Amino acid sequence: MNRKYRKTVIAGNWKMNKTPSETKEFMAQFKTIMPKGRWCDVALCVPAVCIPAAVRAMRETRVGIGAENVNANPSGAYTGEVAANMLVDAGCKYVIIGHSERRAMGETDADVNAKVLAALEAGLIPIMCCGESLEQRESGITEEWVAMQIKLGLAGVSEEKIRKVVIAYEPIWAIGTGRTATPEQAQEVCENIRAVIRKLYSSKNARAISILYGGSMNEKNAYELLAQPDIDGGLIGGASLVPEKFVQIIEAANQPTV
Repeated sequence: MNRKYRKTVIAGNWKMNKTPSETKEFMAQFKTIMPKGRWCDVALCVPAVCIPAAVRAMRETRVGIGAENVNANPSGAYTGEVAANMLVDAGCKYVIIGHSERRAMGETDADVNAKVLAALEAGLIPIMCCGESLEQRESGITEEWVAMQIKLGLAGVSEEKIRKVVIAYEPIWAIGTGRTATPEQAQEVCENIRAVIRKLYSSKNARAISILYGGSMNEKNAYELLAQPDIDGGLIGGASLVPEKFVQIIEAANQPTV
């Protein structure tokens, strides 16, 4: 982490877990044990049906509520979809875009790009995901693959808006598998992502953008991962469903930095 230039962000991704009633219960527990430090931003991205309950519960806190997906269109005949302005009106601050589980359902880099542009236009902070499969890592193309995802996902994002984007590196082989990239592996890719941003935009923008690690970060490995200079937070899956574990990760993000 480098708080001199950019924000540290700890974001929970609940995936398809918890009902609105369970959300209310989680938030009540979470509020009683939340760290008091203000060194990092905290977000909880929850299922669409849980957003109103989450927003109500956390209204007087500094925790931002987010969605797990968004449609790129402003409105129309898209049954079951949710538009960016709907999320904003519901009280969302963040939205996860391009998660590997969404990509596995057929979401393309072009889809990701359209969603990023729509989110920015509506005033949401997109958490844009990228990452390689185990086969791609073993083939030695991690750097090229992730760079391509970044370039395609950010196409058309202006110099003025790039700092509002958060990027999450999530190696597919480490999501929900219990496997985690070593701090050195994660740092290497996050450093390369920052280099791509530097080439696309500028050194100043590259220094300012927050890059999260999102491959099975938990309360046990968070401190070491977050100590890396180019890892500015985490996109947390399973551990974000348990208040005590999520708090431990936030506390790891509040560690002193050089």
